[in-house]
Amino acid sequence: MAKLNIVLYEPEIPSNTGNIGRTCVATGTRLHLIEPLGFQLTEKALKRAGMDYWQDLDVATYINYDDFLERNQGAVIYMATTKGQRVYTDVRYEEDCYIMFGRESAGIPEEILAYNRDHCVRIPMLGEIRSLNLANSVSIVLYEALRQNNFSQMQLIGHLTKYDSYIQ
Repeated sequence: MAKLNIVLYEPEIPSNTGNIGRTCVATGTRLHLIEPLGFQLTEKALKRAGMDYWQDLDVATYINYDDFLERNQGAVIYMATTKGQRVYTDVRYEEDCYIMFGRESAGIPEEILAYNRDHCVRIPMLGEIRSLNLANSVSIVLYEALRQNNFSQMQLIGHLTKYDSYIQ
């Protein structure tokens, strides 16, 4: 079964990663974390942001970018960056593609972007804003990829889950 993939390159803020993990669980998306991380995976802030969804997360960790490439050979990787020339909605996302986001403080390193210029995408925003919050950016691009793939594997009609007791 094909599934979309979110890749976080050296994320620094645990609450962002926790929120992204929760979004990945809700969408059936796999999360890939490229080390070094700016936190421990056991941190309370990470778990708090992901709530009790974290144990259901399909997550892989990598010691560095080369390890990620080695273990995901042939992957189609789109890179979300303020330096992208194409708007994220102008790309056709394959149902098993990887969408990479960089560090909160610095984004994806220029040397990685230079090698992948054709797969760089950006979210439009006003010029005086440096960037959006990482978790928000992931949600924006991920849901566009899901929409393009007709929300494959997702139920579009309301249903009960093991988490419904939280909203009752």
